[in-house]
Amino acid sequence: MQTQLMAALVLHGIGDVRHEWIPKPPLAEGKVRVRIGFCGVCGSDMPRIFDKGTYSFPTVCGHEFAGIVEACGAGVDTFSPGDAVVVFPLLWCGRCPACEQGNYVQCHDYDYLGSRSDGAFAEFVVAPKENLIHVPQGVTLEEAAMTEPAAVALHALRRVGTSLVGKTIAIFGAGPVGLMAAHWARIMGAAAVLLFDIVGEKLALAKQLGFQHAFNSAAGRANANENRPYSVARGPVPRDCAEIVNAHTDGKGAHVAIEAAGVPQTYRDALGSVRHGGSVVLLGNPISDVTLPATLISQLMRREVTLLGTWNSDYSTAGNDDDWRAVLQAMASGQLSLAPLITHKVPLADGIDMLHTMKNKQEFYAKVLIHP
Repeated sequence: MQTQLMAALVLHGIGDVRHEWIPKPPLAEGKVRVRIGFCGVCGSDMPRIFDKGTYSFPTVCGHEFAGIVEACGAGVDTFSPGDAVVVFPLLWCGRCPACEQGNYVQCHDYDYLGSRSDGAFAEFVVAPKENLIHVPQGVTLEEAAMTEPAAVALHALRRVGTSLVGKTIAIFGAGPVGLMAAHWARIMGAAAVLLFDIVGEKLALAKQLGFQHAFNSAAGRANANENRPYSVARGPVPRDCAEIVNAHTDGKGAHVAIEAAGVPQTYRDALGSVRHGGSVVLLGNPISDVTLPATLISQLMRREVTLLGTWNSDYSTAGNDDDWRAVLQAMASGQLSLAPLITHKVPLADGIDMLHTMKNKQEFYAKVLIHP
């Protein structure tokens, strides 16, 4: 039998991405083959492709995706060809204590589509039936492809563990995940959402999405002129992020600060902007070591601030209210609208050029979707 081929972006080494024809992934019992509709480019894909590499080469990256079921293996009775689906990309072992408790993101021996195994910068992906969820009616494949990052953003806010109603949330980093976290904070009843970034286009997009408290943190640190966007009506013009947050909270600070950029300065800004008894959620992947001043650590201790780590998102095989289903339900109801985040939809054949455009910051982008 002649081997069927599919197009894919194949990473052969750090910075060596090629558009190639590779074997179409075979089906097996309990597995489903999905024809990719759209796959988002995650912020983690960029260092994976251009700086750090993956766990082995060659690899097909891409883990934020939605598509249409093409074929089902034996033992699959909950999905049929033609179904629109999203795929949870973490492949858990099913044997470790975390898996026995259904806490799959803490699996001790997991695999992962797009980093450890081939992902969705391709025409097809094969995944276990347990990793698939039907896309609700009315949700497009473009929107559904953003389920994974939206679930990550939701998980970060759920890590706080208390109601956000009436509270002030400060988010440092207005990339796609930071903006998704802002959406969730608003949905969850936050009284105010303050966004910080150094890229003017990101701040402009935030305001287009209805987040008027969007501030240029670089301008604050540089003590820029009076026309900078975060000037306040009364009192001196704030010089740094903590002063901006204090100006909007009667000097008390944010109830929750979310670090969503992974930059040393934004770690310090987030930690310095939270109030007594508040929480800081570490969401961004750090790009380098972070050094904290002793005075800042002392403040965190005196304020009894809660520091929370977050990674990935909760997923249930039993259909419980996990982060993924919450995202899809919010999309279907119109409560969560992520389509405005999409700035580029790029054919697979042009994907390499787009990845280099993103790496070199040749033009502004928010969420980039690649499609076969």
